[in-house]
Amino acid sequence: MSEIDSQPFPKAPLIGAGLLVGVTILFAAGPRLGYLPPIQTATTERAAHHVTVVETRDLRFTDRTDGALVIDDTTRGTVAAVLPHGTNNGFIRGVLRGMARDRLLRGIGKSPPFRLTLFSDGALTLFDPSTGRNVELGSFGPTNKQSFADLLLTHRPVASKEAELGKVDL
Repeated sequence: MSEIDSQPFPKAPLIGAGLLVGVTILFAAGPRLGYLPPIQTATTERAAHHVTVVETRDLRFTDRTDGALVIDDTTRGTVAAVLPHGTNNGFIRGVLRGMARDRLLRGIGKSPPFRLTLFSDGALTLFDPSTGRNVELGSFGPTNKQSFADLLLTHRPVASKEAELGKVDL
């Protein structure tokens, strides 16, 4: 038998570890149990400051066989934009990939639309009503935010040369 086996483990580190775990659980559960103020989120901040919705659009994103990303406005029944393969739409595809993964894990198909919303404070969100997931697009920087803002009706971008020639209905 070694010297380590014959001596009991010191109680002070065990008590310290137990207190650390207990305090961590208390701080994590505190807002829910009412012991601590609720955690502020962008949604609760907007509600507290009476921020209103300026514009909203329900969009469905579909990959075309030629690699283009087709964005349909499901409310109006029109094509909102067509982003040809090779254009700078990586951020849009990246956000959608994360949201599609969440739908896949929950067994939700591709057909429910996403809701793109612009608020009076300038915030822009992409919300998935089928999962409840909300992405604050402004947190990724102004250029990435603008790629989604261009899909709103108040921002009518030209998505491609085809659109300039009138071949794509924006």
